[in-house]
Amino acid sequence: MAADTNALSDRALSIFAFAAYHHLISGQPISSVVRRDGSGHHADPEGAAEVETRGLATLSDDEITFTEPGVAFVEKTVAAIRQASGR
Repeated sequence: MAADTNALSDRALSIFAFAAYHHLISGQPISSVVRRDGSGHHADPEGAAEVETRGLATLSDDEITFTEPGVAFVEKTVAAIRQASGR
Protein backbone atom coordinates (compact mmCIF):
# COMPACT_ATOMS: atom_id res chain seq x y z
CA MET A 1 0.00 0.00 0.00
CA ALA A 2 1.29 3.45 -0.90
CA ALA A 3 1.55 5.94 1.94
CA ASP A 4 -1.21 8.54 2.08
CA THR A 5 -0.93 11.92 3.80
CA ASN A 6 -4.10 13.39 2.31
CA ALA A 7 -6.46 14.85 4.96
CA LEU A 8 -4.75 13.31 7.99
CA SER A 9 -6.80 13.68 11.16
CA ASP A 10 -5.59 15.97 13.94
CA ARG A 11 -4.86 12.84 15.98
CA ALA A 12 -2.51 11.56 13.27
CA LEU A 13 -1.00 15.02 12.80
CA SER A 14 -0.19 15.08 16.53
CA ILE A 15 2.22 12.20 15.92
CA PHE A 16 4.03 14.24 13.27
CA ALA A 17 3.97 17.39 15.43
CA PHE A 18 5.70 15.43 18.20
CA ALA A 19 8.31 14.15 15.75
CA ALA A 20 8.78 17.68 14.35
CA TYR A 21 9.34 18.98 17.89
CA HIS A 22 12.12 16.46 18.41
CA HIS A 23 13.65 17.33 15.03
CA LEU A 24 13.64 21.04 15.86
CA ILE A 25 15.15 20.48 19.32
CA SER A 26 17.85 18.04 18.20
CA GLY A 27 18.57 19.37 14.71
CA GLN A 28 18.54 15.75 13.53
CA PRO A 29 16.15 13.87 11.25
CA ILE A 30 13.66 11.77 13.20
CA SER A 31 12.82 8.22 12.13
CA SER A 32 10.90 7.13 15.21
CA VAL A 33 9.20 8.45 18.34
CA VAL A 34 8.20 6.88 21.62
CA ARG A 35 4.69 5.47 21.64
CA ARG A 36 4.60 4.80 25.40
CA ASP A 37 7.30 6.02 27.76
CA GLY A 38 6.44 4.03 30.89
CA SER A 39 5.76 7.25 32.82
CA GLY A 40 2.18 7.71 31.68
CA HIS A 41 2.89 9.63 28.47
CA HIS A 42 1.64 8.03 25.28
CA ALA A 43 0.81 8.81 21.69
CA ASP A 44 -2.84 9.04 20.76
CA PRO A 45 -3.93 5.46 19.96
CA GLU A 46 -6.23 6.50 17.11
CA GLY A 47 -3.55 8.73 15.58
CA ALA A 48 -0.95 5.96 15.84
CA ALA A 49 -3.32 3.47 14.19
CA GLU A 50 -4.06 5.94 11.40
CA VAL A 51 -0.41 6.57 10.54
CA GLU A 52 0.16 2.82 10.46
CA THR A 53 -2.91 2.15 8.31
CA ARG A 54 -1.82 4.85 5.86
CA GLY A 55 1.64 3.30 5.49
CA LEU A 56 3.46 6.15 7.23
CA ALA A 57 4.78 4.15 10.18
CA THR A 58 4.98 0.78 11.83
CA LEU A 59 4.01 0.32 15.46
CA SER A 60 5.50 -1.67 18.30
CA ASP A 61 4.31 -1.61 21.89
CA ASP A 62 6.63 1.27 22.76
CA GLU A 63 7.63 2.93 19.48
CA ILE A 64 6.31 4.47 16.29
CA THR A 65 8.83 3.93 13.50
CA PHE A 66 8.28 6.03 10.41
CA THR A 67 8.47 4.51 6.95
CA GLU A 68 10.36 6.41 4.25
CA PRO A 69 7.22 8.38 3.32
CA GLY A 70 6.60 9.01 7.03
CA VAL A 71 10.11 10.41 7.53
CA ALA A 72 9.55 12.62 4.48
CA PHE A 73 6.31 13.88 6.00
CA VAL A 74 8.09 14.71 9.28
CA GLU A 75 10.52 16.80 7.23
CA LYS A 76 7.63 18.45 5.37
CA THR A 77 6.03 19.27 8.74
CA VAL A 78 9.27 20.84 10.01
CA ALA A 79 9.55 22.89 6.80
CA ALA A 80 5.95 24.11 7.21
CA ILE A 81 6.65 25.21 10.79
CA ARG A 82 9.73 27.10 9.66
CA GLN A 83 7.86 28.68 6.77
CA ALA A 84 5.07 29.79 9.13
CA SER A 85 7.69 31.74 11.08
CA GLY A 86 8.99 33.43 7.94
CA ARG A 87 12.11 31.29 7.59
